[in-house]
Amino acid sequence: MAEKKEKLFDMFPPVTTEEWKAKINVDLKGADYDKKLVWRTNEGFNVQPFYRKEDIEGLNTIGSLPGEFPYVRGTRDNNDWLIRQHITGATPEEINHNAHLSIDRGVESLGICLCDLQPSDLKAILAGIDLNKVEVNVSSCPGKAEEVAKELVALVKEAGAEKEFCGAIDFDPFKRLLKRGLPFPKDIKETALNVYNTVKEIEGLRCFAVDSFMLNNAGAYITQELGYALAWGAEWMTIMTEAGLTPCEVAGRIKFNMGISSNYFMELAKFRAGRMLWAEIVKAYGADEACCKMWVHAVTSQFNQTIYDAHVNLLRSMTETMSAALAGVNSIETLPFDLQYKNPDEFSERIARNQQHLLRDESHLNKVVDPAGGSYYIETLTSSIAEQAWKLFNEVEDNGGFEALLAKGEIQAKVNESGVKRHLDVARRKEILLGTNQYPNFNEFALDKLQKTENCGCGCAEAVDGAVEYLNFDRAASQFEQLRLDTERSGKRPKVFMLTIGNLAMRLARAQFAGNFFGCAGYEIIDNIGFNTVKEGVDAAVAAGADVVVLCSSDDEYATFAPEAFQELAGRAEFVVAGNPACTDELKAQGIENFIHVRVNVLDTLIGFNAKLLK
Repeated sequence: MAEKKEKLFDMFPPVTTEEWKAKINVDLKGADYDKKLVWRTNEGFNVQPFYRKEDIEGLNTIGSLPGEFPYVRGTRDNNDWLIRQHITGATPEEINHNAHLSIDRGVESLGICLCDLQPSDLKAILAGIDLNKVEVNVSSCPGKAEEVAKELVALVKEAGAEKEFCGAIDFDPFKRLLKRGLPFPKDIKETALNVYNTVKEIEGLRCFAVDSFMLNNAGAYITQELGYALAWGAEWMTIMTEAGLTPCEVAGRIKFNMGISSNYFMELAKFRAGRMLWAEIVKAYGADEACCKMWVHAVTSQFNQTIYDAHVNLLRSMTETMSAALAGVNSIETLPFDLQYKNPDEFSERIARNQQHLLRDESHLNKVVDPAGGSYYIETLTSSIAEQAWKLFNEVEDNGGFEALLAKGEIQAKVNESGVKRHLDVARRKEILLGTNQYPNFNEFALDKLQKTENCGCGCAEAVDGAVEYLNFDRAASQFEQLRLDTERSGKRPKVFMLTIGNLAMRLARAQFAGNFFGCAGYEIIDNIGFNTVKEGVDAAVAAGADVVVLCSSDDEYATFAPEAFQELAGRAEFVVAGNPACTDELKAQGIENFIHVRVNVLDTLIGFNAKLLK
């Protein structure tokens, strides 16, 4: 069989990269290769349409095995991860009850927020939970970290779980600067040292948090989140080694809590690149290679979650969870699909848990370590992301370090700048949110299902603004959702009538485009199969009580149909042309103002229509 295979392969001579490109250029029929096929990412590098073996030769991501330094292929020789769920409740007893229910249903890692509770409540919250088997992660206001550490350590000792316990205290003194622009009120080094001394007897208890998921939720790009996360971790290494701890002692207590966006392959590559770079950073502090492993908890993004068509959140979070699982993280939290408009109920929490069970226990993604290893595309992405994140890391270090830039508000400003850019991309449909700015459910109403306006997030934010800029956590869909909620609150639902006429293919395509366009504002869409004359279409629109009439035809026919329809309508409704025909200037000269096409800012246009129609 081996001999036959060799003969078979000899029948197909190798094809060079130049030959592939030559063939592609023929198919492009004169179009520019780079403009048509090369993806210019927001992460600071280009992605080619295809990769070959030659593209990964010499990359520093190649050559190691899973569990080997620099851990690009994973920090262990298996791909098991812990399924985490954030446990909520009004009282410690209710949280305990919900925790037991979650554990019975397959959760192995608990997330507990003590923002509205006292550290002493941990005893009731963890009553009956086997601390030898269940990971416990406690977050609170940073000022309570020492008390939380003492309480948790006492409970671990009481359970006799000192050797087996695994978990974390989310001590994050930088959270206030990121969320409110306010500095930590105590001495960070002194407080951190006290926390460390409290937990040091429990080897599996991490206490220094790198909460870069906040950057993700504010709209940071992938290389931004990773670059700043590495600088954040390095800040911990510097602070605590200066406090007298060894590099291994510090690195063993740092936990990276990172976000996962829907950029599937790039997120997979991000975690691989992060492990490699973190290993090099820790080694530079003088640590042994065994101490250079990055411990990562991954949580699905809130930035791209939506209120409308909320079940699409399941699709987003599923691919996000899959990215992190294939990348070999230590634990994952898949957020419930209804988190943005209500407190998740038993159903949505169950679905969130089961998303991970499907991937791990039915799809068996835990059975293969680093399945992306050797992929020309993923290895190249890993190297490219590492290069850009490393540049950002060095930029932060050269300018005084993570804490210094946070105190000036510079990191917050950079992330917010990316968030603004991404909101603009969503407004112009360069970044798609299915069900929000593309293919909305025209007949969905969300006003009645809104039960909350924001998430606690265990942020412990003060009511006063800080002296420096802080992160803006507006989700990508927030402006479109506000637009649509305004329509609902107005009590009036404008009717958009499709005046379809002329070329069959073009009128159908443009009617679909216009329906999706105005559906983003929650308007009623009245489609039609076509009219024989402009007057017939206008009469039907007026009879239907249309607030907006959209002319849908071909570019060549607009020169005739548009002026006729505009005059026939005579101001009885807003008139819109679907397209950007060559005769646009001539039509504008005749008083036609509204044109919708792929280059239009959808959000701004619809805000303008709301201002006219919802009076």
